Amino acid sequence: MLVMNKNFVDFMERYRGQKMAVGVSGGVDSVALLHWLVAMGMDVVCLHVNHCLRDAADTEAAYVQDLCKKLNVPCHVFKWTGEKPENGLEDAARLARYKFMADFCHENGIKYIVTAHQADDQIETFWMNLARGSGVYGLAAMRRIGSNDGITILRPLLDVFRRELQQYCDDNNIKYFSDEMNSDPHYTRVKIRQNRHVFQDAIGVSDERMLLAIQNLGRVRTSSEKNVAHLVRRVMKDGYALFDETFLFDLGPDIGLKFFGSLVQKIGGDRYQARLNSLSAALNKLHADCKFTLGHCTVRRLRGQILIVPEGEKTSFRKRNRKRNVKQKK
Repeated sequence: MLVMNKNFVDFMERYRGQKMAVGVSGGVDSVALLHWLVAMGMDVVCLHVNHCLRDAADTEAAYVQDLCKKLNVPCHVFKWTGEKPENGLEDAARLARYKFMADFCHENGIKYIVTAHQADDQIETFWMNLARGSGVYGLAAMRRIGSNDGITILRPLLDVFRRELQQYCDDNNIKYFSDEMNSDPHYTRVKIRQNRHVFQDAIGVSDERMLLAIQNLGRVRTSSEKNVAHLVRRVMKDGYALFDETFLFDLGPDIGLKFFGSLVQKIGGDRYQARLNSLSAALNKLHADCKFTLGHCTVRRLRGQILIVPEGEKTSFRKRNRKRNVKQKK
């Protein structure tokens, strides 16, 4: 009997009737995901990216195509050709994968991409970000609903462990592939995966408790983001931000960093926020009059006021203060 996780079903029900793409690698997570979506009767198209990194890559691509044919699901395979970077291969492969999928969605009027990131991935991401010294935003790990290049990313398996997905496939005689790169200890994520049990064995903290902590951090992140978004709307006008230094420094260090980082990201147009150490160094500079660039922005403080504009624009306080005063009078 085919049994799906109830949390997965409850989450996906709200998207019933929506056309969506699903990333399928051929591994157990994505194969189970595809079967569950089909079992729910969702309107999906399968996208497979052949990164051309392993001998088995072509075989896996052919299997995904055959699987989709059996399930009556349209399937599109993309090849990541050309030179590959020697360093940061994982990140480069991920960016290439998302670009292929997002481009396809834009070309075909699809608003959603469903990925098979699951609870084990979530815990590993937590540990990777902890090793980087991340704050709440990083420790909350992946978002259940995110975005990439204007496409909404859905991760409905974030509270489903791989063992449940594997059990589902095994019980129902569903074939899947195991990527040997997932056992290569040269990758940080694999090192964490192979040693994660030590934390539970040593002090008795289960994966379920760790996942609960990550979910709680996610709620804190969501609340903080709503607060920061409100603050950004208050100070940002016409593509720049102008505010008193007390407005920034009275927020407290955590909210202040996120507020400042959000402004720089929005005004500079970058996909990601500047790194935490860069933002911290910038805030230290802003305790005195200064001028510097960060994240494709020019940031200037003068006599207690802070101005952030796109890099290359003039940093005239007088003109912008005049405009602000006129708007306030209206």
